[in-house]
Amino acid sequence: MSKPITEQVDIALIGAGIMSATLGTFLKELEPDLNIVVFERLNDCAQESSYSWNNAGTGHAANCEMNYTPPNPDGTVDISKALEVNTEFDLSRQLWSYLVTQGKIADPRDFIHPCPHMSFVWGEDNVKFLKQRFKQMSAHHCYHNMEFTDDPKQINEWTPLVMEGRDANEKIAMTRVPTGADVDYGALTHLLMAQLTKQSGFTVHYKHEVIDLKKATDGRWQIEVKNLLTHEKTITLAKFVFVGAGGRAIELLQKSGIPEGKGYGGFPVSGIWLRCDNEEIAARHHAKVYGKADKGSPPMSVPHLDTRIIGGKRSLLFGPYAGFSSKFLKHGSYLDLFESVKLNNIEPMLAVAKDNWSLAEYLVGQVLQTSAHQFAMLQQFYPEAQHEDWKEVVAGQRVQIIKPDHDKKGVLEFGTELITSEDKSITVLMGASPGASTAAFIALNILKTCFPDQLESDAWKARLKEIIPTYGIDLKEDAKACLDIRAATAKVLKLDN
Repeated sequence: MSKPITEQVDIALIGAGIMSATLGTFLKELEPDLNIVVFERLNDCAQESSYSWNNAGTGHAANCEMNYTPPNPDGTVDISKALEVNTEFDLSRQLWSYLVTQGKIADPRDFIHPCPHMSFVWGEDNVKFLKQRFKQMSAHHCYHNMEFTDDPKQINEWTPLVMEGRDANEKIAMTRVPTGADVDYGALTHLLMAQLTKQSGFTVHYKHEVIDLKKATDGRWQIEVKNLLTHEKTITLAKFVFVGAGGRAIELLQKSGIPEGKGYGGFPVSGIWLRCDNEEIAARHHAKVYGKADKGSPPMSVPHLDTRIIGGKRSLLFGPYAGFSSKFLKHGSYLDLFESVKLNNIEPMLAVAKDNWSLAEYLVGQVLQTSAHQFAMLQQFYPEAQHEDWKEVVAGQRVQIIKPDHDKKGVLEFGTELITSEDKSITVLMGASPGASTAAFIALNILKTCFPDQLESDAWKARLKEIIPTYGIDLKEDAKACLDIRAATAKVLKLDN
């Protein structure tokens, strides 16, 4: 017997994390009459990668993350990727500012706090690298307020915990961007979902798992959904589907059967944090301090000592220590990796396995690390750290993209990627960092790709300019627009400028 069609909607969003909440917000602002449904298999939104403690909460503006600025053979630094991420974060700031001014988010301090972003290195070669990085970045208007010092007294003023107990003869250096932020993406997702569910035509189904999706003869997507409480299975028909389901995206991409998804696979990377909730210690460190990643390590493993403000309480977070788990989600199955292997992606996956032995060795080494090794890494950033002040917590699970490649047969990607069907009726978000920080940029890309006609209409254009005043302006090139919008959003979001 065929299952009943219980819903017919314009848009279906699969996964209730920051990405679905952001895309849903844009769509309802641009077209309030749209009928949108969200399916989430857990009992609330933001329970995986968007969860407050499952990510570092860095407003990733590529201020302090040195993996975005690789060295060139001639000793210079490539800052092009950093500039992209930096200005993509401006789009998120504009969206959030718009929602605050519209009264849809009451107080920005419920999810964002000012927090300087710093890069910290030790050793002669690393100091030389950071000095060159600073020289090039501070010359660009996007980083006009970046500061550099190799003076221990100045570093002590900025970050006393980093300096106390440190060898006075050690060569060290630090850059500081005072206008950084700490973002609670879990709280933000809840705020976005709360304002969406107040609007007509927006429904969220928790404890509902999408178990299959296929194209119906009329061009709509037939989504089979299982109610995890009653075990009832129903069908929803949707004109457009966005899959923002984190680690489950690869499975749903495969089930969709779109040719564009052939050959794609995923490689899971897990992580562990050390967390300090001692308020006296946390009060003495106000910064996100990023170091350099070990050679061969994935970008998500860049060590950093962070101020976190969650639920009004201040803590410190250090890590992450990367590891390996075959799960694709924290609330997933150990069979996830093995079940993702199909005939059409086995060659790219084997090619990536062959070409990435250094990564495999790194992850095995991380898994085998003792707690003493882990703590020694923390003491490189905070020499006087005491074991009793820190506890181990599991970070969110990340799935890196394995994609088909003509030359190498398969490559491992560490960013995010949208895979869209030819008819633009479904798009799937794959990958990890800097996802949450650039959610507005990713959502705008979905709108450009999948809703080009509407985006060209006068109504959508006018609404979009209200939400994103710099839409259509390249902030990497237009210094005045960049500095003006940063001043405006800083004022609304109560950030430093």
